Amino acid sequence: MKDMKFTHELRDGKAIFRLSGRLFNEADRNEIASVIQDYLENKGIKDFIFDFSELQYINSSGLGIFISLYTKIQNRGGSLILCNPPRSVRNLLNITKLDTIFDIRDSVEEALQ
Repeated sequence: MKDMKFTHELRDGKAIFRLSGRLFNEADRNEIASVIQDYLENKGIKDFIFDFSELQYINSSGLGIFISLYTKIQNRGGSLILCNPPRSVRNLLNITKLDTIFDIRDSVEEALQ
């Protein structure tokens, strides 16, 4: 059974992904990466916002997904913003020093500005 779910929408020319559940495996990475690739190549969208408010768990593999996506999006001249990570995810970002790399905002609305 799959633990992670996500939805995505376009708003103000940016792709907003809302993640819920547990993000930690290759299948999750492939699914998200496929949608992002479509936005980058076919829809001309370069700016991505990930709402983590419903994300319950992420491990190092899950973080690796975002490092890979960040690189791909940056190479296309775009941006990746993480929003509203729960305390456990924020702690992991702090411990790994990824909070110095990722743009982290408190809300999707803040990220859209």
